[in-house]
Amino acid sequence: MSIKIVTLCGSVRPGNYTAMALELVHDEFRKMPGVELIPLRLDGLELPLPGLPAKNPDAIAQFQETVASATGVLLASPEYHGGISSPMKLAIDNLGFPSKLAGKPVSLLGVAAGTIGAIKSTEQLRAICAHIGAVPLPLAVSVANVQQVFDAEGHCLDAGTEKYIRRAARNLIDYINDAVCPKVSLEAILRGQVEEG
Repeated sequence: MSIKIVTLCGSVRPGNYTAMALELVHDEFRKMPGVELIPLRLDGLELPLPGLPAKNPDAIAQFQETVASATGVLLASPEYHGGISSPMKLAIDNLGFPSKLAGKPVSLLGVAAGTIGAIKSTEQLRAICAHIGAVPLPLAVSVANVQQVFDAEGHCLDAGTEKYIRRAARNLIDYINDAVCPKVSLEAILRGQVEEG
């Protein structure tokens, strides 16, 4: 089966470290045969605050449809004030109810300036994903001291950390190959038997 991966970057600041880390993940996905990568940018969506009408309802509908059609999703968020970024939460809030993330495997990537990494934000994101019915994967990738990990051009300065960041892509694809693809194949076989019988 074709695997469609959607990624969301929870920072909209130009030159942000979350996007730098996410670009390594994107590069890893692009190396994988049979994987279609769809990176979504939040800064152009004009996401409305909950309860307010959208300025561009067609863009929001397309955003929801793109996420709904994904095999898996990767959410990348910086840690701000002990939690996920407001753009990331706003994106999740604009995915409807029931959420378009429901039932989807979700890989989590967090970056933080502090020495303990993005532990709080990835755990908060895990809880939100579980609450809306998504399947957050257990091995979140949390990058500490991120301002020392990347240079101004977005190059990773540590080979071990780069390998660790790239693991966010492998975690998601491994889960899809081990848990999602066999289920889809079995369902197709069973449907075929039902139709033949």
